[in-house]
Amino acid sequence: MNKIFNDTKTAFSLKTDAELDRAYFLFKMIKSEPLVRIGTAVTKFALKAHMPVEQLIRASVFDHFCGGVNEEDCMVPINKMYTKRVHSVLDYSVEGKEDEAQFDLAVEKTLTSIDYAKEHRSIPFAVFKPTGFGRFALYEKLGAGEKLSVSEENEWNRVLARFHKVCSVAKSKNVPLLIDAEESWMQDEADRLIESLMEKYNTEKAIVFNTLQMYRWDRLDYLKSLYERSKEKGYYIGMKIVRGAYMEKERKRAAEMGYPSPICKDKEHTDKNYNAAIEFMLSHERLALFAGTHNEESSYYAMKIAAEKGIPKDHPDVWFGQLYGMSDHISFNLAKHGYNVAKYLPFGPVRDVMPYLIRRAEENTSVAGQTNRELELLKTERKRRKEAR
Repeated sequence: MNKIFNDTKTAFSLKTDAELDRAYFLFKMIKSEPLVRIGTAVTKFALKAHMPVEQLIRASVFDHFCGGVNEEDCMVPINKMYTKRVHSVLDYSVEGKEDEAQFDLAVEKTLTSIDYAKEHRSIPFAVFKPTGFGRFALYEKLGAGEKLSVSEENEWNRVLARFHKVCSVAKSKNVPLLIDAEESWMQDEADRLIESLMEKYNTEKAIVFNTLQMYRWDRLDYLKSLYERSKEKGYYIGMKIVRGAYMEKERKRAAEMGYPSPICKDKEHTDKNYNAAIEFMLSHERLALFAGTHNEESSYYAMKIAAEKGIPKDHPDVWFGQLYGMSDHISFNLAKHGYNVAKYLPFGPVRDVMPYLIRRAEENTSVAGQTNRELELLKTERKRRKEAR
């Protein structure tokens, strides 16, 4: 297959020289684990002490990885990327809030994102996290088969109402809804809930999408069993396929609590698991795929399987996705070659989005090859521009 991801001119066509330099500096910093650790500690302290650092954060890491503080801010990068056929997914990235008012606010933000998606062809999906709508501990308790107290039952009913509210609106406006995956010890209950939502709302097409983290060795079997149940009950499956975002936490908890790790034993097995899920999704009917990946080989593999199955590049049920500020060489080159591509575009108040940004920096540090690839591509493009002058 033609290798398209080395085209840095296309990848960084929207970036100014100054933006290229900033990106190079940021990934240089992220590459260093000690710097990330120190920077994270200093940032947390500064925010907790209410020091005036938000402008500095916004001018550096925030503006690189986030679209803005609100939806209207995000329309600037959204419109800019759409000139290159790269779509966007508005992602309200406030994490770690656990009160009812914040859960209701997350619902309102999701409903607003659905409205934006309905109004703008550049925004094909809306998205939210299960713990954006309810406390982590509730999912965990239900997943473990523990009985809820009366007050917890009432709380869980409010969580269910939030899910049904956004899914109902999404279906009425024909906007697909991505629901992100989280830690394994809360995911079982989230899976059960999302499966029931698929059965109710995916009767004509995939509106509700779950997410499978393929660094978990059990996810392929889950996908296959879900498919069998969907055939029996007659609903469509929407699935975002990713490698995963909580590997270190998963392994640490498994070791501390003495149960088998849910994580594949090595990267090779994770890669095989991911590609097998992609192949399964592309080989069966009534399945809609959002392939979330920063991995070049998995992207080529999905392209190859789709071509072999005769699936058009722009088929409405096949999408590729990457995070804003990362893997532009994949996103923009896929779009240039006619594939459906969407960037996750995080937004929210600078202070509230910092937990997301810190997690993103830590993840990049733990995947050294990915950060090195970003640096290599940025360096290549800077050199190309210099020689072209």
